[in-house]
Amino acid sequence: MARRSRHRLLLLLLRYLVVALDYHKAYGFSASKDNQVVNQVVTAIEYQGVILACKYPKKTISSRLEWKKLGHSVSFVYYQQALQGDFKDRAEMIDFSIRIKNVTRNDAGKYRCEVSAPSEQGQNLEEDTLTLEVLVAPAVPSCEVPSSALRGTVVELRCQDKEGNPAPDYTWFKDGIRLLENPKLGSPSANSSYTMNTKSGTLQFNTVSKLDSGEYSCEVRNSAGHRRCPGKRMQVDDLNISGVTAAVVVVALVISVCGLGVCYAQRKGYFSKETSFQKSSSASKATAMSENDFKHTKSLKEVHLCDAPKPQLLHY
Repeated sequence: MARRSRHRLLLLLLRYLVVALDYHKAYGFSASKDNQVVNQVVTAIEYQGVILACKYPKKTISSRLEWKKLGHSVSFVYYQQALQGDFKDRAEMIDFSIRIKNVTRNDAGKYRCEVSAPSEQGQNLEEDTLTLEVLVAPAVPSCEVPSSALRGTVVELRCQDKEGNPAPDYTWFKDGIRLLENPKLGSPSANSSYTMNTKSGTLQFNTVSKLDSGEYSCEVRNSAGHRRCPGKRMQVDDLNISGVTAAVVVVALVISVCGLGVCYAQRKGYFSKETSFQKSSSASKATAMSENDFKHTKSLKEVHLCDAPKPQLLHY
């Protein structure tokens, strides 16, 4: 009999725990007891509805309710029996709880409801605190896929998303088929030299081959949703040795022709004509200057001769 009674007690305790857990999940967090604040996390997806539940055991006419958002500065959400701020247009009160119709990422944070009511011992204050986490679906990622690549080189494809919360996982597709994170588990005909990082979004080919030619797209996914970028084609070609050789030969010929032209011009004296012309012009200038000096001195002599006193004739 004693064993049966113990089993019954254990079953009753288990049932009580199950009911308590269900109640806890239904309202998001537990009501405070003995003025001890219990913080519970409530998760919601952006642009969907969520209820911030404040479980107060006794609702009376004289009860006073306030909702506050905590942070660097405390702001009122519900004060003096009215919703505050932008909550007026997109939220409503259900007893002591707040129902947000379309939650946004800016609503994330810590909230506290305060219920005060008169009691025999005076004013009784009850508080509940919760943290609202808003999940944000990723946006269309930006994908960087080179249009062409040379066989045997290292090629890296990049995919990035800046919106998702929590941070999304990245998956690459080739021609619409999902690439495995471990390429060695794929088909033998596929290239197994790539490395995929599902956290950073990179897809790197250590030695890209012609089998890797195709259309590549990237998908980002988290618990709030998933998006994919448009496919981009990458063509892998062999290195054109004949084309490179022809280009080198053409460049060498151009350099040789230019060198021969310079040598021919030097032999013909095309570069020395300018200097001889400069020398002749400087010589002519010197000659002109000497002639002018000569004329100038000559005129000075004539002036002196004219100014000299004429000899007087003696008459006897």
